[in-house]
Amino acid sequence: MDEQGYFHTFPAVQGSQAGRHFFIAMCPLRIIPKLFVFDEEEVPPELRAQRTLNRARVPEIAQYLVDNPASYVMSALTVSVDSQVKFNAIDPSKQASLGFLQIPMDARILINDGQHRRAAIEEAIKESPELGHENVPVLFFIDEGLDRSQQMFADLNKYAVRPSYSLSTLYDHRDPGSDLARYLAGNCLAFKGLVEMEKSTISNRSTKLFTLSGIKHASRALLRKSLREAVSSEEKLLAKEYWDTVAENVADWIRARTKQVSTAELRQEYVHSHGVVLHALGIAGAALLSQNPKGWKNQLKALKKIDWSRTNVADWEGRTMLHGRISKASTNVRLTANYIKQVLGVPLSEDDKLIESSQAVSS
Repeated sequence: MDEQGYFHTFPAVQGSQAGRHFFIAMCPLRIIPKLFVFDEEEVPPELRAQRTLNRARVPEIAQYLVDNPASYVMSALTVSVDSQVKFNAIDPSKQASLGFLQIPMDARILINDGQHRRAAIEEAIKESPELGHENVPVLFFIDEGLDRSQQMFADLNKYAVRPSYSLSTLYDHRDPGSDLARYLAGNCLAFKGLVEMEKSTISNRSTKLFTLSGIKHASRALLRKSLREAVSSEEKLLAKEYWDTVAENVADWIRARTKQVSTAELRQEYVHSHGVVLHALGIAGAALLSQNPKGWKNQLKALKKIDWSRTNVADWEGRTMLHGRISKASTNVRLTANYIKQVLGVPLSEDDKLIESSQAVSS
């Protein structure tokens, strides 16, 4: 305390950007909800410095913290302080000085980036109070008014790009579905050497035929696994066996693996080289494995009868394609799966029949 009142004091590092000082401090998680505020949702966007809080995102982040106390990672919060601060440097001669940042207790500290993390921290500490003793880095800027705060938000988010779903699948070692997809990509004859590991779409010049994200979606459907549901070793082997058997009965997949045909040509001329069909094969496979757990391999031989070419509009238009273009819509995935089920001799469920009747009406 001094003649100006009380302060929050943080060990911090002072730096400079664009001629302005900023500070980086380590803050205990337990004080984050008390210290940092975000704009109320009822305030109009033009008077706020950030987007409104999406409450639906908070539980997932909070659960991530609670479930991974020994391995979670949380990036820095960025905040603005609407008051003058004091920085007492240990060695003022250094440009990036170590010292102590003093912020008046009556200052308003507004989050520019990290409001969902702040809300998640608050929820996580309620369930796991021990998390409150850990730290998160906080980047402090001096508030220069609403225009500057809004510009900071825009600048912080302007170049932020979410990684592709395939790249997230490649790097996510907590998700059983991602682990399954990586296993299949590396060990399944149907996919080995033909998987785009980073992108969720395949360019015209690519030598790949499948995306890692497509394999994940299709294999989760095959094993009827919900998000984050565990996958056993036996289920991994079953999925590998299923996709290898499918490949044996789709001649073009074999030709692509042995480089007898270009993958670009297959994608351009056939539907079986697109994620919608791979996903549909997973859905149809789940029904097949359930109906005929011992003889499903023989039933898959019926795949050889299918004309997979895009010119086969009688079978694919309105199911896999709309006006000649591949459609990834969930309804088209289900309609494609229904067609494959019918070819394999797998009875349609009541939901399947409802989708079929709806499609007939719309046609």
